[in-house]
Amino acid sequence: GRDPVRFMMLYRKNDAQLDFDFAKVTEQSRDNPVFYVQYAHARICSVLRNAAEELGDALPDEAAMAQASLEGLVDRSELVLIKRMAQWPRLVEQAARHHEPHRIAFFLYDLASDFHGLWNRGKESPDLRFIRGDDIKLTIARLTLIDAVAGVLKAGLDILGVEAVREMR
Repeated sequence: GRDPVRFMMLYRKNDAQLDFDFAKVTEQSRDNPVFYVQYAHARICSVLRNAAEELGDALPDEAAMAQASLEGLVDRSELVLIKRMAQWPRLVEQAARHHEPHRIAFFLYDLASDFHGLWNRGKESPDLRFIRGDDIKLTIARLTLIDAVAGVLKAGLDILGVEAVREMR
């Protein structure tokens, strides 16, 4: 489709030669930047859907999540995500000012990588899972964090004209 081509064209500096690798663009792996970023967004959407099913009425609405306490987010991987997202507004401004959309594509790839790293740590350590039945405050903090990540991923993909998919097919 058009999304992989568009993303790959924007995933290079303006003055760099375009080296289009069709095999890479169709790969479903970390080596395919558009897949990797879209997969992070879809994965977050899946976690949020699962949380809605598991938590039901205990899951706060968007307004309540915006007021959620993030004090429990102390793991290195969580802090890396928070620090990365703090760079987003300035990065967009700089990318626009210097006509360098590749900065946004690189940022999205790095943010997706940070998210996937946290996801993998949660698979290895139950204490780092997003949904913790034994700690609703921490669950809400983590869901708030990844919802914010999804928001940044979607905003960045929208800027690049690439769809932020909710499910991978």
